[in-house]
Amino acid sequence: MTRTQFSWLWWMLGIGAAGILLRLLGPVLTPFLFSALLAYVASPLVARLERWRVPRILGVTLVFALFILVLVGLIVGLIPQIQGQLTAFAAKMPDYLALIQNQWLPWIDRVTGGPWHLDVNTLKSELAGHWRDLGSVAGLFLGYVTRSGAGLAGWMLNLVLIPVVTFYLLRDWDRILERAPGIFPSASRDTVVAIARETDKVLAALLRGQLSVMLVLALVYSLGLWLVGVDLALPIGLLSGIASFVPYLGFITGLVTAGLAAWLQFQHISVLAWVGMVFGIGQALESMVLTPYLVGGRIGLHPVAVIFAVMAGGRLFGFMGVLLALPGAAILAVAGRHFRTHRSVSSSVAGPAGPQ
Repeated sequence: MTRTQFSWLWWMLGIGAAGILLRLLGPVLTPFLFSALLAYVASPLVARLERWRVPRILGVTLVFALFILVLVGLIVGLIPQIQGQLTAFAAKMPDYLALIQNQWLPWIDRVTGGPWHLDVNTLKSELAGHWRDLGSVAGLFLGYVTRSGAGLAGWMLNLVLIPVVTFYLLRDWDRILERAPGIFPSASRDTVVAIARETDKVLAALLRGQLSVMLVLALVYSLGLWLVGVDLALPIGLLSGIASFVPYLGFITGLVTAGLAAWLQFQHISVLAWVGMVFGIGQALESMVLTPYLVGGRIGLHPVAVIFAVMAGGRLFGFMGVLLALPGAAILAVAGRHFRTHRSVSSSVAGPAGPQ
């Protein structure tokens, strides 16, 4: 076994040991990892304030206060609106089901030549018993948490711990990055630093850039559907913006969901054209303006790899695995590229064996 192969074997063993450790310490590490991701996303804002000659501690305080204001604004402004729209839509579902039974199913029968049956009465009774739950999501959640004293204590601890840890990480972010390479052996330190720098570029595009794209698209879709008059404009717009993390997924999800909701509400073909225009404008804005400007060029992670990483991380490590999925996938992708580059360079240096 060569020295390079031995080094990579130790790296793989270290990654495996780290995975086992994360599995065992998952509940303890989750708030710290969440705080680290928040600090990573917010660190460019603090650095920009420093370039404007704002003291770092003051810059961290300003960014932290901005985050708190945004979070409170979302809770106070968006959640009641979403609950109201979902409740109103659920209240109309019996009428929509009757429309499907009386108009859509007979038309489908004529087109396909086969009988289609829908037990509307059963669906109506189920909806009548459960639709009001949509208006009390917060109450159901709080009831679930408060039924367990340990669960409530854990939530309260995380609510206090995450802001505190995020604040200190933001304050000392530069020093942490400066001292981090020192924990690695000097022989592999240059490689680790190179991988870390390239990983930072990938994560910046994924987390910071794509998050900005998601927020802008959620605003565009929600506002556009509201102008069209769709009752579920805000939930569908937010869902489409979040799903846009994977290329075209937000566009397809939003177009299908909004088209169905608009057709049920207006029952006119022309509204589908307006819905299509909203999502066409959003898709054009994403591909020609938002993604090139905010995300940049190729980030090196295929959309399928992103989906698999998030699902596999959640399955293996729970919520902590979801937090670590993208950073872990980015590190593995960058390390794989470095390994292939190193192998090709080593092969070209060694060259074919010549005549003796």
